[in-house]
Amino acid sequence: MAIASKPENGVQSKDVVISQEPAISARIYIPKTSTDSPQTKLPLLIYFHGGGFSVESPFSPAYHSYVNTLVSEANVVAVSVDYRLVPEHPLPAAYDDSWAAIKWVASHFDGNGSEDWLNRFADFQRVFFAGDSSGANITHNMAVKLGCERLVGVKLVGIVLVHPFFWGTEPVGAEITTPAATKEYMAGVWRFACPSTCGSDDPLINPAKDPKLGELGCEKVLAL
Repeated sequence: MAIASKPENGVQSKDVVISQEPAISARIYIPKTSTDSPQTKLPLLIYFHGGGFSVESPFSPAYHSYVNTLVSEANVVAVSVDYRLVPEHPLPAAYDDSWAAIKWVASHFDGNGSEDWLNRFADFQRVFFAGDSSGANITHNMAVKLGCERLVGVKLVGIVLVHPFFWGTEPVGAEITTPAATKEYMAGVWRFACPSTCGSDDPLINPAKDPKLGELGCEKVLAL
């Protein structure tokens, strides 16, 4: 398995296959400090990329560069998840893949998983989820699912939602002055991604309508 290293900051990364069927993979990153101090456990970040559920991947130059820099600056271990995309794989495929990836990561909590970097460097009592746009939507829904189902040996400290793709029939904040055409476009993106949806108040896209919101499985939420 090829390991890449960025000379500017010493972050190393490599790609792993989580599942063959369905096809789920990820890119794992470790900061330079992990090789300098191999006995030190670092916080673990699981990242979900954006792209309207339909484009991009952890291997896209923009996302690789972003997570690489994040790992260096925050001094964390990161797993950037590659989930299946629409329209070939409508939702809930991305949610299912993301949860499968989280469970695979969690299987390393006792140091006996299949991926050495997670066994050696990740602190499973300091886990964070993060994502942007549709990835932030996935982040939120995965935190709710973890709160409902729990994972042995894993403590989700917090989640980071960067410009989260949430929507609803009742406008809030700046949405009140959003043009009607833009509102319809946003609702259409959701219907395209999730053909089986009940609409813009589906709990998957509108957290305010989710009866399980109180089960959110983390202590802190940062929305940007």
